[in-house]
Amino acid sequence: MIRPAVASDLDAVAEIFTHYVRHTVITFEETPPPVAAWRRRLDDLAAQGLPFLVAELSGQVAGYAYAAPWRPKPAYRHTAETSIYLAPGRTGQGLGGALLEALLTACARTHVRQLIAVIAGTGADTGAGANASVALHRRHGFTEAGRLASVGHKHDRWLDTTLMQRALGHPSAAAPDLNR
Repeated sequence: MIRPAVASDLDAVAEIFTHYVRHTVITFEETPPPVAAWRRRLDDLAAQGLPFLVAELSGQVAGYAYAAPWRPKPAYRHTAETSIYLAPGRTGQGLGGALLEALLTACARTHVRQLIAVIAGTGADTGAGANASVALHRRHGFTEAGRLASVGHKHDRWLDTTLMQRALGHPSAAAPDLNR
């Protein structure tokens, strides 16, 4: 079941994210945020009308997704960045696709017209998680908008990011296809 996140989900959300902070390069965070920071994020996103969703299996949070402002400047107010994380052991089961589809649907009901995915750990030293994330976003209509080389350093590695973009809503929201 995919549903809006509530405060009682945030311990599990924090635990999932902590795994990725400590053991992967999928996030450039180096210190896991405490549950209180997740509460602020949930409240901030709700105040902005942006979705924060969880995937629940057998009564446990198995993953989460949210859309957050892309940049703080006012002209970016119709663009949001997606974040999707699955509990360890829950990858490869279709949860990422279900969460992303639900996130797209929820964002389409908001003021958001463009979605950006920033996929870390891509490039010559690409990990399986980054490859899976790029493929997931492609399957859901995102196109590559650019690559930033060696912009992160974590676990003694220089890391690239891939930027992917998808338009929502009306024709004026269409993103340029940079792959032509």
